[in-house]
Amino acid sequence: MNEAGLVAGAAHLVEVAGVAVLLLGAMLAAAVFVRRLYSEDFHRAYHGLRADLGRAILLGLELLVIADIIGTVAIEPNLHNLAVLAVIVIIRTFLSFTLELEVSGRWPWQQAGKSENRHAAGI
Repeated sequence: MNEAGLVAGAAHLVEVAGVAVLLLGAMLAAAVFVRRLYSEDFHRAYHGLRADLGRAILLGLELLVIADIIGTVAIEPNLHNLAVLAVIVIIRTFLSFTLELEVSGRWPWQQAGKSENRHAAGI
């Protein structure tokens, strides 16, 4: 197999992994939502579902961006393909930022509050 075929296969593999993360994340979020309905009220369970779906989408988007970078830059790096890649990355970055705001309640560059830091440290 030549180098271009190997790189194209790697890009496809990462794309498949990204789609798998999206699907698996959605299924797991739905299962956790149903479980939460038994122990919490609908409002809290719903917000947990949205946060879980957002996390799955964020991870899936990261993998899809990696696949786009591999496919565009490594296989055929011409000016048109790089421009298309730039637009895709800008759109996905915007989606990632807005999803991060939705999930955590703050922008990615803002520091977490003291209670969030304690929770992350296990205190």
